This record gives sequence, structure tokens and C-alpha cells, in this order.
Amino acid sequence: MRILIIKTSSLGDVIHALPVLGYLRQAAPGAVIDWVVDEAFSDLVSGNPLIERVLTVAFRRWKKTPFAQRTRKDVLLFAHELRQQHYDLVFDLQGNIKSGLVCRLARADRKIGFSREHLQEKLNTLFTTEQVSFKSTDRNAVQRYLRVVSSPFSVSVDTWQPQSDIATSSADEAIADAALHQVGSPLILLHTGTTWQTKLWYEEGWLQLGQQLLKQYPSATLMFSWGNAEEKERAERLVCQLPERALLLPPLSLKQFAAVLKRCDLVIGGDTGPVHLAAAVGTPTVSFYRCTDGLRNGPYGTQHAIIQSPLPCTICMRKQCDQDEDCRKSITPTALFEAAEHLLAQGKKSTP
Repeated sequence: MRILIIKTSSLGDVIHALPVLGYLRQAAPGAVIDWVVDEAFSDLVSGNPLIERVLTVAFRRWKKTPFAQRTRKDVLLFAHELRQQHYDLVFDLQGNIKSGLVCRLARADRKIGFSREHLQEKLNTLFTTEQVSFKSTDRNAVQRYLRVVSSPFSVSVDTWQPQSDIATSSADEAIADAALHQVGSPLILLHTGTTWQTKLWYEEGWLQLGQQLLKQYPSATLMFSWGNAEEKERAERLVCQLPERALLLPPLSLKQFAAVLKRCDLVIGGDTGPVHLAAAVGTPTVSFYRCTDGLRNGPYGTQHAIIQSPLPCTICMRKQCDQDEDCRKSITPTALFEAAEHLLAQGKKSTP
């Protein structure tokens, strides 16, 4: 059996879809699996032993220069590579028009995706032959992707424990070892940044949390990761205000960062890629949610703690808000510390 998975973006969403690989290994032993992903996120699936071919698209880049010679060449090459294989099953786990066009190009009799009520871009249903509805218990994105992929098989996902991993090389592991030379235990990574203003926490809160963690765990090391200049500056300020057991991570590739996360005992952050990446490699996480729904977007499983803002307007999906400061402070350092303490006491890391 040959299977194609279409899940192109974004970082967190691709990570949420990774557990379908483990499910398919059980439900369809011996199946050959290909994956279509955006070039920006190909490191999430490249090198995975459960994937035969990774086919990359570049929708954002192509959209900027739709009539450029390079764009035409890339699109034709992708279409040619895609149509080299005939698939028994195609799963569209993206559910928009662009993924629908990829689904249309794929050679297969059965093309399975989301039912109309679960789609923002309803036209996607024109490109699938079968549409799957979720159960009322399918709150998390991981559960929803598994529901779609399990539809042709008899192996239930309701009691199945999802697992995933990010493949890293020996070179990636060596760089991670060098970055973590002489760190203490437990090793806790804090990521203070994220994309939306309404997903951020406040700097004083991070400082108080760091102080509580270092007081409770005298031999711990706090690592601060960052993804841009603003996040780096914030992390540097926090490292300077905390004792010498706080450090700043150097620039790393996605796979190198994944290798670092595999060595952590806990990761703390908001609704952001590093939290999802940590969960994908089996590291426990504490994450907080203000404008988004932690039960839907957060890491799935008992080794992850979700802290949702208690304000009645939470899960507003707004990128700007007049109550932004109150919303940030509705999530307290104590709430995050207690969740971290609980997970560290369990000492629970999953094995991919």
C-alpha cells in the first residue's frame, strides 16, 4: 500500500500531524508513505524513517512571483514528481484550496479529507472523494488528524497513545552537546517569544518564574531560546537578571534545536513552535494560552500541562486587544511554576 499525506504548514500544525505516522505503521504495516510539506518546514519530516519521499512546495514564494520562470519550473517539477506514483490513499490534512489542488494532482482513487463543517475553505471538499467528521471528543488537533487518517482502517485511535519524533543526525547531536556543555539538572528551557502580541506573556512574569524555579531546584539550569532580534534582547535581559545558572542558546537550525530539546527535562512557553517541537521529541511542556484554545492547539498527552487565561473573553482569536495587559497578568508565575513542579516530579519523558 502506498499512502500520501498532504500537510504543508505551519510548524505547529505539521508537528501535530506527525503522530499519524506511528498510527499508520500499526494500522497498515509495510505501507510506503510520502509527505507533501512546505519547504520552510521540510526539516520536520526529512530523515524520518517512516517516510519514503518528502515532496516540497513553496506556496508563499510562488505567490510572490507567480509568473517568474523559476516559479513555473518549480511548479512543473513538483507536479511531475508527485504524479510519478499512484497512491492507494491520499490524506489531505491541510484542508484549504492549495492543498486541494495538490490532492487533485495526485494519482489516487481514494482521497480523504475533512468534512465541510470543519473547513474554513469549503471548496476543499471538491478535491476529496471522502470527507470525515470529528467526534465530539476530538478537541485537540492531533485527535482530529488521527480521526481522518484512521477512517479507512479498523485500528481505533480512541485508546491509541500518539507518539512522534524529529529525526536528527549525529552532527546535530554533537552541536547540541556542545551547546549544553556543563549544564545542571533539571534542564529547563524557557521560550518567551511567539508570533502574535496577544500570545505573549509579560517580562516580569518570566523573571519571577525563573527565580521560583532556581530557588526550588538549586542545581537546575535555565536555558532561554529565541527566534529573532527582539526575542534575543528579551532573553538576554532575563539571563542578566537571573543567577549564573541561566544561559542563552546560540543560533541553531531547526534540527539542532530539536536535538537540544531532546535533552531538556521541561520546556515552558506560550502557543509557539518550540513548545510543539519539544512535545514532538517527547519532552514534557508547560504552555499558556490567551487568545487561542490550549485544548485544541496545545501539546496532546498527560505529560503536558495547559494553562488557559481565566478571563471570560479568552480564546478571542484577536491579534490586538485593549485588555492585553490584564490578560497577560491573568496567567500567574505561580500557576506555571506549580505545573512545572508537578511534571518534574513525575520525571516523565516519552520515548519516540
